[in-house]
Amino acid sequence: MDIEDQFSLEHLIFVERQCRVCGKVKDLLNDFYLTRKHKRPFPSAYSYECKQCSIKRILSNRKSIHKHLWEYPDW
Repeated sequence: MDIEDQFSLEHLIFVERQCRVCGKVKDLLNDFYLTRKHKRPFPSAYSYECKQCSIKRILSNRKSIHKHLWEYPDW
């Protein structure tokens, strides 16, 4: 039993996924982050949010957190 018989790279190359946030259909390997490295050959190892939406979400959360972190000390 060969590894090539179990799975092939062709299954991942042409896989596309729809982003849950923006709703656009994008390429799985280039436009989504790998979240489970130990399950690399499977499409389930990739996130359901595209890289651009992930970046926007993280930046917006960080900006709102930093605005409210510092307050004038109440002595």
